[in-house]
Amino acid sequence: MIAFPAGVKVWIAGGVTDMRRGMNTLALQVQEGIGRDPHAGEIFCFRGRKGDLVKILWHDGVGMSLYLKRLEAGKFIWP
Repeated sequence: MIAFPAGVKVWIAGGVTDMRRGMNTLALQVQEGIGRDPHAGEIFCFRGRKGDLVKILWHDGVGMSLYLKRLEAGKFIWP
């Protein structure tokens, strides 16, 4: 399990995201879409069209990390 720092802000991208996007393109989407700095230590979450895939983008101060979680059954509930 990944331990994120206490009090870190989590941003959820509304709607669906093209899951073919990588770390750099998602970081650009954060900058242009919501006007946030992807290197500020906040967590950004993106969901695929089918709802079974989520990507999490996080900069820990050392480098950018991209986490991916795919559900075998069920879907992520998303606003």
